[in-house]
Amino acid sequence: MDAMLAAMRWSIRLGRWFGTEVYLHLTFLLLLGFVGFSSWASSRDAGQALDSVLFYVALFACVLLHEFGHALAARRYGIRTRDITLLPIGGLARLDSTGENPWQELVIALGGPVVNLVIAAGLYAGMRLTGHLDVTVAEVTVRGSFPMQLLVANVVLFVFNLIPAFPMDGGRVLRALLSFRLDKVQATRIAAAVGKGAAFLFAFAGLFWLKNPLLMFIALFVWMGAGQEEMAVRTQSILARVPVRSAMLTDFHTVSPFDSLGDVSGRILAGSQKDFPVVHLGELEGVLVHAEFFPALRDRGPDTLVREVMRTGCLTARPSDELETVLRQLQEAGGTCTTIPVLTDGRLVGLVTAENVGEFVMIRTALAARGRTA
Repeated sequence: MDAMLAAMRWSIRLGRWFGTEVYLHLTFLLLLGFVGFSSWASSRDAGQALDSVLFYVALFACVLLHEFGHALAARRYGIRTRDITLLPIGGLARLDSTGENPWQELVIALGGPVVNLVIAAGLYAGMRLTGHLDVTVAEVTVRGSFPMQLLVANVVLFVFNLIPAFPMDGGRVLRALLSFRLDKVQATRIAAAVGKGAAFLFAFAGLFWLKNPLLMFIALFVWMGAGQEEMAVRTQSILARVPVRSAMLTDFHTVSPFDSLGDVSGRILAGSQKDFPVVHLGELEGVLVHAEFFPALRDRGPDTLVREVMRTGCLTARPSDELETVLRQLQEAGGTCTTIPVLTDGRLVGLVTAENVGEFVMIRTALAARGRTA
């Protein structure tokens, strides 16, 4: 979640399209600059450099349509797409869910590649009708027209995304097919293993056969994606139907809105707690956020009162709430307030933090592993 929030801060908002926020990561502009400069350096032709930049813009427009294919397929099942971000390595659509059942996940996963196939078919039909289908696929990179190159690029995107490896769509397609017979955790474990096998083949081909560094990068990307997806689903299965009370932090300290930042400094040094609930007369007033404490201490001084810098309006939870739901709400809310106060009849009884949830997951994982080996 922190990585995604950091990525969002480095993104430009392009607007809200079809009900979904669309962002462009700033590094994408660096990619366009690199493409244009590389083309100009090799040809000394400004027109050719501009053509190269325009081709990549058109290609990433196709990538954006690919992501909207996922988003619109998800909308069919009432699943919201939080946002779509264009990155130099492709597009990223953040969905609330990959689907409630295998059929939904299959349709959502195929929604993106189908868009690329439709674009390629449309370009082929257009060139066929106008008589511009004048080169073979092998000649595309040498003297192919702009539409022909874009056609081939969409075919490549279609094929590449259907490789049965996370984080490509093919990995989700494979998991969906396996999930018709297996539970999601088992299906993910098998799909992740297939993905890691594909990553090994990419690395072998890049290192010993084609000697292409790009394949090594793809191998690393696929290997990490497979591992992250497996971990995410395992964590989701552990947290499913677990009440907040089972994982909340009950040994914590509070501060008063009338304490000074200098007073809080001593409490930070005395323990490991980062965020502090602000309580007055038994009522939760807000949260003093760790990330905002130090700038306030530097800019306003140690005599500043907590009430002047505390964060209000943070999410709260009840002990009976499902932990998975609370964490999803926290992720959707974003921001720097990552500690959730837990209240019973308005009284603070616990805290939920990323650290203690992570430890809860590690404990459950260790106990499950011990049960398998006992």
